[in-house]
Amino acid sequence: HYQNECRFDIAETFKSFIIEEKIDGVVAVGGGKVLDLGKLIANELKIKSICLPTLASTCAAYTPVSIVYNEQHEMIDFKILEQAISLTLVAPEVIVNSPKEYLVAGIGDTLAKWYESDPVLSAIKNPSVELQVAQFAAKSCLDNLLANSRKGLKDLEDDVLSYELTQIIETNILLAGMVGGFGDHYGRTSGAHSIHDGLTLVPGTDKYLHGNKVAYGILVQLAIEEKWEEINKLLPFYQELGLPSKYKDFGVTEKEMEIVANFSETDECMLLLPQEISATVIMDAIKQLEMI
Repeated sequence: HYQNECRFDIAETFKSFIIEEKIDGVVAVGGGKVLDLGKLIANELKIKSICLPTLASTCAAYTPVSIVYNEQHEMIDFKILEQAISLTLVAPEVIVNSPKEYLVAGIGDTLAKWYESDPVLSAIKNPSVELQVAQFAAKSCLDNLLANSRKGLKDLEDDVLSYELTQIIETNILLAGMVGGFGDHYGRTSGAHSIHDGLTLVPGTDKYLHGNKVAYGILVQLAIEEKWEEINKLLPFYQELGLPSKYKDFGVTEKEMEIVANFSETDECMLLLPQEISATVIMDAIKQLEMI
């Protein structure tokens, strides 16, 4: 029944089976999409959900959110769930055997926790303790990844479960999940994920991993914010890890990027940024980024 996608129609098939068989819980094993599907089903039936991630490519194993797609692989819903995950079990010994490109994508996705939440959280006067925890977790994501990614990825290639590799795994799943968990609306997503969501509307981009599209989205967001110094600081790190830094890395044309800009112009995630947002502003940022 599972078709490598988290979709409402696939969830319905599983729900019918679960009701028929009087099953009282869902165990989801795998990457982000299968975990999102398991959580979605359990949430709608109000039964227990257990997440066993085999990749550290997103914080899906920890976060009560399901990203829902349609049959064309376009993202159609960012569903915040009413119930938390009953149990998340992370076995780093399993993740050390996962493909490197998934961990790299996870680093891209998790870097966004800081860059997306900081402009939103920093604008709040007298933040609550929960929001302070979210901001601390977001900054820790950035610091941990910049400090440990190079060695951690080498250790993954060498099948060594080192301190640095464990730090990346726990940062991508646990710390990343805390940012949205405590920050809620202010800590989940802003500009980078909006660019990701827009890219899913461009045919052919479904073959690229979620975290890679988000990583590119970080640079576009920083360009919108005119934080060129930060971009120049990140680019060598991106190149070293193999993260995309331009739309050409996705085989996408400038014309197709206009689809992304038009989507993000009215997207509520992008509108969380304090800048004046329009399709022209987004396109200008995209073009400038491509030039550097």
